[in-house]
Amino acid sequence: MKIATWNINGVRARIDNLRQWLESSNPDIACLQEIKSVDETFPRAEIEALGYHVETLGQKGFNGVALISKMQPDEITRGLPGDDADEQARFIEGVFSVKGGAIRVCCLYLPNGNPPDDPVKYPYKLAWMERLEAFARDRLALEEPLILAGDYNVIPEPQDCHDPRVWAGDALFLPTTRAAFRRLENLGLSDAVRLTTDQSKLYSFWDYQAGAWQKNNGIRIDHLMLSAEAADRLLSTDIEKHVRGWEKPSDHVPVIAMFDFSAAA
Repeated sequence: MKIATWNINGVRARIDNLRQWLESSNPDIACLQEIKSVDETFPRAEIEALGYHVETLGQKGFNGVALISKMQPDEITRGLPGDDADEQARFIEGVFSVKGGAIRVCCLYLPNGNPPDDPVKYPYKLAWMERLEAFARDRLALEEPLILAGDYNVIPEPQDCHDPRVWAGDALFLPTTRAAFRRLENLGLSDAVRLTTDQSKLYSFWDYQAGAWQKNNGIRIDHLMLSAEAADRLLSTDIEKHVRGWEKPSDHVPVIAMFDFSAAA
């Protein structure tokens, strides 16, 4: 089973790229972030025409997440628990039947948090990560395959950015941010890409400015975090870098994980 995460940076603006990618990469489940669309205007018909089921949690103009899958989910949960007052559309969870049980796939768009001295933005990022940690702890207690896939807006290690000095004061790379990410790992979640390679200069985002793409000045902030039960079924990972070279691209590219859920647990 092929599970992907991709910050599309505006689904209606990049529907042609999305359709091309779905046809060429052929994921079984795709987690999309920053769809920048309310549910009613999401281009559902174009995606359903390719044989996919669509679930969304949209928001006008920014944020928004979507789960696109070849199979219909058994359950859908919208919104990250822990703050009923949070109106930002950043989280959707699907439960899918596989042989021997079920898998949980969560699509998340973690807050950016910049500038870090902002009295609202960075505290919101850290509070959101605390809620994610609590959610993950509860889900891990189920002892089933769990995939938390999305744009984390976290650079985990120095090797995950082209120049750590450039990012030293950024909310994506601050010690406090990285410590919060470590706490997720300490729960028993594993970074799928780092389970398969320790290669440096693997990036999933290149800014539109200053020729970042052409210079390969990127960062790796899109992750699939796996429970032990999912990690045991992991076969391979890939970062589909070529998509960044398409016309009118997102500044992110899809990150892929291949699993074998064919055998009973």
